[in-house]
Order: sequence, then structure tokens, then C-alpha cells
Amino acid sequence: MNIVLGITGSIAAYKAAELASQLMKQGHEVHAVMTRAATEFITPLTLQVLTRQPVLVTLEDEKQSWKPGHIELADHADLFLVAPLSADTLGNFANGLAPDPLSSIYLALPRMTRVLLAPAMNGKMWEHPATQRNVARLKEDGCEFVGPASGDLACGYEGIGRMAEVPDVLEAVATA
Repeated sequence: MNIVLGITGSIAAYKAAELASQLMKQGHEVHAVMTRAATEFITPLTLQVLTRQPVLVTLEDEKQSWKPGHIELADHADLFLVAPLSADTLGNFANGLAPDPLSSIYLALPRMTRVLLAPAMNGKMWEHPATQRNVARLKEDGCEFVGPASGDLACGYEGIGRMAEVPDVLEAVATA
């Protein structure tokens, strides 16, 4: 399966390395796409080595080809997986905004492409009415969610908001 793995700005971004590694071991082709905020938590080089593919962070990364890489990734994706998904990117998806390559890929996906989202954020952010409206909109659009889970959060709180554990994300991928 051809998987576009999106990584957004969250401390849970470190889990993307294990997720990418496990997906590769299962025989999937993985193309990592990161938001700039994600690069504050994990480097593109880490994901490039694990996936054996170039990592897309900005539209400037596409200069090596005449064809827009984000459109090509969207055209060939069997699964669009974002883990972790920040509140910011969740809002972009729900409202049709495309300020970065990851959001652009989401908007360019063929309607039949499966979308699996693994949110990770502070519990107050997750439970905010605006976030819940965005989640409802994305579910109406056919997006699937895995998590968030409850437990200790990086901000020091305990509650809902943790990214689902890698085995849970892999199980959700397998149910395609």
C-alpha cells in the first residue's frame, strides 16, 4: 500500500519514526510529509532514512521536478495517514485551507482515498467546541480517527489528548 504519512507539530511527532519503521517492515511504501512545526520535534532526515524517500516539508522542496510533488503524492496515495495531527492542521483540513504541502495534499486527494487521522493535543484543546466542530466536519467528509487516548500529557495534565499508541494506529491501518 502507498501511504502518505503526515507529521504535524506535536511532541508526539517522535512516534512517527516508529510508525514509519513499522509500516516499512510491513511492506508499505511510505512518503513522509511534515509541517514546519513538526521539524521542531523530529528531523526530516530521520524520516528520510526510515522511509528511503525524500521528505516534503515546504513547496520549495519540490523544485527538482516540473510536476508538483504534492499533487503526485495525492494522486498515488492509497492511504493518507496523519500521526500526530495537531489542532492547527485539523482545522486547516476541516476548513479547506492549504497553507502547507500536507494540507494541500489533503485537499488534492481523490475522494476514494482513505484518510486516517491520529490527533494529539492538550485535552482542553481537544474538547473545545471549535475542535469538535472540525472533527465532526471531517467525519462527515469520510475521515476516520484513531484516538486520541487518555493518559499523561506532555503539558503536565492528565486526560484525553495523547496520540494513539503506534500498535493502535497500525491496527487501524490494517483494517483498510
